[in-house]
Amino acid sequence: MSLTVYGAPLSPYVRKVRLLLAEKALDYKLEIILPFAQPAWFRDFNPLERIPALKDGELTLADSSVICHYLDEKYPQSSNLLGRTPEQRAQVRWLEKYADYELAPLCTFTVFRNRVLKPSMGKPCDEATVQKALHEQLPPHFDYLEKILGAAEYLVGDSLTLADLALACQLVNMQHGGEQLDAERWPNLSAHYTRITARDSVQGLLPGEQKMLAKMATKA
Repeated sequence: MSLTVYGAPLSPYVRKVRLLLAEKALDYKLEIILPFAQPAWFRDFNPLERIPALKDGELTLADSSVICHYLDEKYPQSSNLLGRTPEQRAQVRWLEKYADYELAPLCTFTVFRNRVLKPSMGKPCDEATVQKALHEQLPPHFDYLEKILGAAEYLVGDSLTLADLALACQLVNMQHGGEQLDAERWPNLSAHYTRITARDSVQGLLPGEQKMLAKMATKA
């Protein structure tokens, strides 16, 4: 197998691909490509210059969702993470998109970016924007997801799917930014996050991310 993932470990989208690979027990190599100052050759992988990208033999792909769906379909002998029925697969696609497009601007590009990335680059944190995200913008999304999840263990069906991984990836970045779900207000969602992040796939990545965060903090 010749799978190579290109990207940065603290990206929630790169993390999502790596978690899917871990859940499917697929070997791969990670080649670090930052979201900025990318080498010219990376444009051949993704002309939009975004991470992650994937190389599988002669095939190159960009976009985390495209990559994850490809991997789940290409290697069906391991865990099915896209759902078992058309209805489930549609739900998984919807909730993955919800995490990637609705939560990411707030969890990652507001909380994480302001609390972690900007200080590491010598830039000030816009705390007012962070507080607006935490207290005004994110709660309606968490209310919706709390209702969708209910008392179930997983967002779709009775087993782990890409929807669970996509959601957890955004909440990990929020936690890296010093914030956690309010377990009293969103008990089901909080329990779900604890359950997903306790999985071996997540635990295998977090120590490396913590080391990177510690290194970045020394530059703040």
